[in-house]
Amino acid sequence: MTTSLGVAVIGAGMAGKAHAAAYRAASTVYAPVLPEIRLVAIGDSFEPLGVETAKRFGFERNVVDWRDIAAADDIDVVSVVVANSLHREIVEGLLAAGKHVLCEKPLSDTIADARAMAEAARSAEAQGLVARIGFSYLRSPGIAFMRQLIDDGRLGDLLHFSGRYWTDYGCRPDAPISWRYQGPQGSGALGDIGSHVSYIAEYLCGPAHDVSGGRFHTSIVERPKPLGQVIGHTGGDVSDETSPVTNDDYATFNARFAACVGTIEVSRVAAGHPNGLALEIFGTRGAARWSQTNPAQVEVMLHDEHADVAGYRTIPLGPAHPRYAGGWAMDAPGVGIGQNDLFVHQARAFLEEVAGVPAEASLPRCRSFDDGVHNMEFLAAVADSAAHGGTTVAVR
Repeated sequence: MTTSLGVAVIGAGMAGKAHAAAYRAASTVYAPVLPEIRLVAIGDSFEPLGVETAKRFGFERNVVDWRDIAAADDIDVVSVVVANSLHREIVEGLLAAGKHVLCEKPLSDTIADARAMAEAARSAEAQGLVARIGFSYLRSPGIAFMRQLIDDGRLGDLLHFSGRYWTDYGCRPDAPISWRYQGPQGSGALGDIGSHVSYIAEYLCGPAHDVSGGRFHTSIVERPKPLGQVIGHTGGDVSDETSPVTNDDYATFNARFAACVGTIEVSRVAAGHPNGLALEIFGTRGAARWSQTNPAQVEVMLHDEHADVAGYRTIPLGPAHPRYAGGWAMDAPGVGIGQNDLFVHQARAFLEEVAGVPAEASLPRCRSFDDGVHNMEFLAAVADSAAHGGTTVAVR
C-alpha cells in the first residue's frame, strides 16, 4: 500500500464542496486502513470561489486551470465536479496524466462522449489507474436495507416500485440561467436528479428492460441572464435580459425492470421540496419505503403482522443494518444520517480501491464508467419515449 495519497477536487460549487469535505473525513470512518490522505488542491476557474473552498476545507492551494492539477506531481486522486459538458476533456486529460479519477454523475452531456470516457477508463485500468463514477445514494443504509429485505425474501416477489425526486432549486423564475437549464430535453431535471432515481431503481428492482409514457414539461420557459458567476444552483446577480430554458423542469415515465414494473417522477420546480427523494416498493409479502427527508429510518410493512396492528412500522437504522456499523463516530440508532455522510463513504470506498485494499475487506466499490454509460442510455430511452408520444422504448 502506498504511504500517502494526494487529493484534488476540480469544481468548488456545492457538490465540489461535498467532495472536498468527504476527502477530509474519509479517514475517520470504518477501520483505519487508509494511507495518509493529503488535501492538496481545489480547482475552479472562478478564483474567489476556489480560494474560499480551499481555505474552508484545509486544502493546500487553489488553481484556476485543471491542467495544473493534471501536471502536479503531488496529486494522485482527483474528483471532477464541474458542468457535464466539461467532463470528457478533463477526465481524459487526468487519466492521460496518470491520475485516479472519481467523476460526478451524469458521466457526460452526450452518450458519445460518455462512451469515449469509458473506453479511456478501460485503457487507464490496464495501467493501474482507477476511474469511477459517484452514485452517492448507493451508500445509503436505508436504501441498502430495502435491498436486503428484497434479497432475504421478506417482501416476497416484487410487484411494483414508485420513486420520485422533487426539488425546488428551479422553482423561482428569477433564478439565473446557467448550464443546468440549457441543453436538449432530458438533460434538465431528468439528467440531474432523474439519474439518481434511475440507478436506485435498478439497484432495487434489477435491470430496466424498457420504458414507456415518457413525458417532459418546461414550466419556466425563460430565465434572466446572470451579471457574473452563477454560484451553485441559483446564486448570483441577474440582468434584465433573459434566455430561453431549453430542457425539462419536470419528467415522468414508467419502466419495466427485471423484477417488477415502476413509475418515476422528477421535478426541479416543486416548491417546498428542497430535496424530496422518496422510494416505495411493494411485494407479495409486504412493502418498504424510505425518504431523504428522514434518511435514518425505513418504514416496513409485513403481511405476517396481526390484523389489528397491520401497517407500516418505523425502523430506526443502526449497526444491525447494512452500511452502518463503524461508519460514523456515533454508530448508534437515532443519531441521524445526512446526505453529506454518503459522500464521505463514497470517497472512502474510492480511496480504498486506489490504495489497494482488497474488495472483500473494503466498502462496496464505486461504480464503473460503463455503469455511467448505462445510466445515460437508460435516460436516453426515456427521452426517446417522450419524443415519440410516450411509446415503449427498449433500454440498451
